[in-house]
Amino acid sequence: MNQRLHWLALALTPGLGPATIKKLLARFGSAEAIFSTPPAALASCPFLRQESASFLTTRKGELYAAAERELSLAAENGVCLLGWEDALFPPLLRAIPDPPPLLYVKGAAQALSRQGIAIVGARAASSYGVQVAHKLAADLVRSNLAITSGLALGVDTAAHRGALAAGGKTIAVLGCGIDIVYPAQNEKLFAQIAEAGALVSEYPFGTLPENFRFPARNRIISGLSLGVVVVEAARRSGTLITAQQALEQGREVFVVPGRIDSPKSEGCHRLAQEGAKLIHSVADIIEELPPATSDDRAPRPQESISPPTKPLAAEEQRVFTALEVYPRNIEEIITATGLSADRVQVLLLHLELQGLAISLPGKQYQRLAEPSASSV
Repeated sequence: MNQRLHWLALALTPGLGPATIKKLLARFGSAEAIFSTPPAALASCPFLRQESASFLTTRKGELYAAAERELSLAAENGVCLLGWEDALFPPLLRAIPDPPPLLYVKGAAQALSRQGIAIVGARAASSYGVQVAHKLAADLVRSNLAITSGLALGVDTAAHRGALAAGGKTIAVLGCGIDIVYPAQNEKLFAQIAEAGALVSEYPFGTLPENFRFPARNRIISGLSLGVVVVEAARRSGTLITAQQALEQGREVFVVPGRIDSPKSEGCHRLAQEGAKLIHSVADIIEELPPATSDDRAPRPQESISPPTKPLAAEEQRVFTALEVYPRNIEEIITATGLSADRVQVLLLHLELQGLAISLPGKQYQRLAEPSASSV
């Protein structure tokens, strides 16, 4: 019988969580052996619920029928199924205390075993958070690191897009079945990641994105990664759960500084007070990672906006100086420069075309990092 069928049947057993499955495997050796174990031996396991023991013995035919259906759906949807015994099951994830017994993977399963970094943060991210997540992801993949995140809106989305824009690999870990696009706004990104990276889930086809699944999903995000970068997080947020799980798994935790008066950065600052590493550039991350060959971490050529070939004109420089890395209202810019409103609008457009500024909703403008700068 196909080994994946045994793993699927085990993963589909009611009442069996990852921790219990790990204990069963430690005692009996393999998924196949568990289903061949006499009922009395299973009954002697104090950690096994009676309902689960019943399915593993007298009702295992139901589990195998359900597993067959999952295998058919996987074939129809181009999904690869990986159990712990598979060579492509990521070693870092296998080593965590409660690894998923089975992974559903759409895309490049090999990407899961690449050295990588997770980038996580607020769904309601600020423009600063989105910009930083995008840039960090792009810079990290240029150093041949994969980017893992959770496909949520805000920071997660920016990280995935940054990795794809730089031609790198990105992995999205889902809190639902791999056949469900959530959030729906990321339908296009979902398809792009399946083509250029990998979508991952531990849940059967058709599993809905219920709230309680996301904390469990987060342990996979950190488990696949060498370290976790928290870009923005409120004092109480799901992002901090990922950071805590990363620490429990022995992973590095990095935080991006934000404004001290911003609730979106309060969680980051708390993590820094508790010992997480405050970062200003990708170099701050890479220096904390395990040694790698120079080829592994050699930065790849990047496409970027070229700096102006000539200095900014005096008025352009005045407007550029009035901008900040946080959004600033158009009225504030006009007051700071002493120029007319029409002239400021024209000069802001010039700066946008040169990649030095960006316009935001609400007639706000933000200064972008210098094109040649490597810091965030």
